[in-house]
Amino acid sequence: MTVLKMLADAFHEGGWGMWPILFLLMITMSILIERAVYLRRAVIDKEKLVTLLRSQISAGNIQGAIKVCSGNSTPLTRIVQAGLMRANRSNEEIDAAMEESSLRELPQLEKRTGVAGVDPSQKATLLSKGISEAMNCTAFGLLTGILGLAAFAWLNGKTQNALDDIAEVKKNVSNLLFQAKAALRG
Repeated sequence: MTVLKMLADAFHEGGWGMWPILFLLMITMSILIERAVYLRRAVIDKEKLVTLLRSQISAGNIQGAIKVCSGNSTPLTRIVQAGLMRANRSNEEIDAAMEESSLRELPQLEKRTGVAGVDPSQKATLLSKGISEAMNCTAFGLLTGILGLAAFAWLNGKTQNALDDIAEVKKNVSNLLFQAKAALRG
């Protein structure tokens, strides 16, 4: 008996309750794939970015720093670029620009990672076709719930890392701009 045949038989024996669980599994997988693709594209090597920005800002080349950011379109670089665009303004305006940009970027980064998944224990009360049906349905539900929880934890960790990187680089760029301005004043 092949694995697919065994899965199909177990699914069939699980009864009607398997269909909503399958639907939830498909939703979970689509959210996981969409968020993983987004986070993969949204991440940049922050150390390399800060090094490039430091060299440009220290040399007084703010336009070069802006080009570094515009050449790598990620939430972090768009936030930093907003601050760099106001490098000739007050420190408060620089911080405000990066905060304003953060308000646009961070919701996209955190999108759909607040969904915790499905509680598999609730499915048992909905089943009425016997122990075999309940066991197959519960096993599939637990697999879906565990997969959803693991995906949520992974996505949440990636999101938090990206948020931490944004906060760190924003502060680094602000400090670099402040130091560069102070050096120009003498």
